[in-house]
Amino acid sequence: MEKSILDYETLALDEGERALVIIDQTRLPGRTELLHLKTQEEIWEAIRKLKVRGAPAIGDAAAIGMYLAALEAEGAEEADFFQHLREARAYLDSSRPTAVNLMWATERMERAAEGAKGQGVAAILEVLRREALRIKQEDMDICEKIGEYGLSLVKKGDGLLTHCNAGQLATAKYGTATAPMYLGQKKGYGFKVFCDETRPLLQGARLTAYELQSAGLDVTLICDNMASTVMKNGWVQAIFVGCDRVAANGDAANKIGTSGVAILAKHYGIPFYVCAPSSTIDFSAQTGADIPIEGRPGEEVTELWYRERMAPKDVKVFNPAFDVTEASHITAIITEWGILRAPYEESLATLRKKCGR
Repeated sequence: MEKSILDYETLALDEGERALVIIDQTRLPGRTELLHLKTQEEIWEAIRKLKVRGAPAIGDAAAIGMYLAALEAEGAEEADFFQHLREARAYLDSSRPTAVNLMWATERMERAAEGAKGQGVAAILEVLRREALRIKQEDMDICEKIGEYGLSLVKKGDGLLTHCNAGQLATAKYGTATAPMYLGQKKGYGFKVFCDETRPLLQGARLTAYELQSAGLDVTLICDNMASTVMKNGWVQAIFVGCDRVAANGDAANKIGTSGVAILAKHYGIPFYVCAPSSTIDFSAQTGADIPIEGRPGEEVTELWYRERMAPKDVKVFNPAFDVTEASHITAIITEWGILRAPYEESLATLRKKCGR
């Protein structure tokens, strides 16, 4: 039987090759190509160029990247080893600025190494290996919990809408926004899912529609500007999206276009749920205004997915990768710790105490 995209791991550590193995998501859905990344430069480029993407998967990849960076210095003295590790962390952190999981994972890896200081480089390397694999496993467990909480908010036969790709391809397994869909599929919920194509990089068309169809879900692809019509027709009972960073007041940054979906949902009275692992919550950002928004090349809009350029030469292009959905437009934030509701300053502060952050 031919393998489905869901039969592949989004990313993995190949200890024999000393490589981070990823699905090159820029090739999907036309071709499934596995990349074996061995150098920091290769991993940095894969994150920057979206070969691996999605906040949780970026964090997983960065954790494994930190371990591979540490292996490069396995023959060094401890002081030089830690200097190399710090440089690797700064380098990986520079690949993409908005997804806080990236910095969260590299900081956690460095902290794990610091905890083993004085035990010798070999012992520290083993600590880092275990920590990287633990981060990936936790991602899988967290997504499953988010799926269970999300499933409690919907009923059989509901129409669901999602934007971008917060699916298995954005995590180690299950996804965040798609986790309720996958769990519902196993339990016979019979969801009808609408996927925004997600311009300009088409993550909804190339990735979400692809993986949900592979899993046997009833999925319909729509252009981003069709979401209002689908909602007005009464075909959508709930919206699930992922996120790359949540501020302390509940504002959430996600793929560009998400805020527009939230505004439409509020207009039509449809619940709008943000699926957010606690690692995506940035308590140092007081509001969404404190979240850095990544700018992407204009060529992604004018020519990337076309046989011929589809815009005038030298036209100015504004291409932010993310926007911020205001907390007032979010019905609930679904985390592995439970479902949070407004006022988010209070519910997020309570969560912070629970998870020790």
